[in-house]
Amino acid sequence: MADLTRRTALVGMLAALTGCGVPPAYIAENRRAAQDRSATDKKIAFANWPLYIDVDEDDAKRRPTLEAFEKRTGIQVDYTEEINDNNEFFGKIGPTLMTHHDPGRDLIVISDWMCARFVGLGWVQQMDRARQPHVTRYLDPLLRDPAFDPGRKYTVPWQSGITGIAYNRKALGREIRQVSDLWADDLRGQVTLLSGMDEAFALLMQGNGVDIRRWKVADFHKVIDQLRSLVSSNHIRRFTGNDYTKDLSSGDVLACQAYSGDVIQLQADNPDIEFVVPDSGAELWADSLMIPNLAEHKRNAERLIDYYYEPEVAAELAAWVNYVCPVPAAREVLASSKDKDTAALAEDPLIFPDDSMRKRLFIARDITAAERPELENEWEQLVGR
Repeated sequence: MADLTRRTALVGMLAALTGCGVPPAYIAENRRAAQDRSATDKKIAFANWPLYIDVDEDDAKRRPTLEAFEKRTGIQVDYTEEINDNNEFFGKIGPTLMTHHDPGRDLIVISDWMCARFVGLGWVQQMDRARQPHVTRYLDPLLRDPAFDPGRKYTVPWQSGITGIAYNRKALGREIRQVSDLWADDLRGQVTLLSGMDEAFALLMQGNGVDIRRWKVADFHKVIDQLRSLVSSNHIRRFTGNDYTKDLSSGDVLACQAYSGDVIQLQADNPDIEFVVPDSGAELWADSLMIPNLAEHKRNAERLIDYYYEPEVAAELAAWVNYVCPVPAAREVLASSKDKDTAALAEDPLIFPDDSMRKRLFIARDITAAERPELENEWEQLVGR
């Protein structure tokens, strides 16, 4: 309860300061670096999400790609799966970064919309791309220039994904091609949307023909008005977290807003489930690596990041986690595998989007600090939180 209170107070304080036009707890560039101990202290503290790295099939405690890095470099990686929610982790690490203390982590992975907050607050260090030739060469062009971090100076995608539509085609008996297809009468009470504002809003705007790279607040208000009507008419069954997968698998819903990586797993059990990138487009997002301020092993962290951009390593990771791989060159590695199941992943457009799909994928402009309080209030009233 004490931790929850601290998180609530921190987020509230930052929102209040931002609303007054004051950059809260901003750390200037020249105050972000600690004395780097990488040369003499061969360590990295790496915080990530659960189930977001390859593991040995016979021993879940072993992580083959990390072990290979340790063997090659002599750098020991203290890998923890401590990130379960973006806002929760913001509240956990925020007070330390805000007061300019050592965060105890050299590398973290959070969603790009939350990365935007860290970058805006000056809580992360710029990476030395001269030490990361594989990132420079192999990072997917679609992911290189998000609005919050042009040129990816402070962030590097760990894995990427698509927010689109999943549905059971056999049970529905028709095809879904557009967001508007979700609002047809035969889906009344059989549709769920994501409960997180940052996860949900972009796709819904795209359904209205909005270019999410440069959306306006008025576009957000239009979506809210549409959803209020759909909620009041009971067309939308509910707003969900990742438990939408259970609803779709059980048949409790026929269509839902969904993440591409989840659908690959669902399709393994039910081939009738399809994932749709609407003709109007879908949101391409990433969970990205960052080096927080005062991290004591920056060069070691940069080296680990670059290691995961070697196509052979990226392919091994992609084959395990099944999200959109940020290293397109890994596709050729998987295609050459002697294992048929592994080679088949190279042809899966939800891991390596084809040219047609890539033309319909866009990174949304992030919600600014000034916009967020008002929009979050509207969204939370809508979803009933």
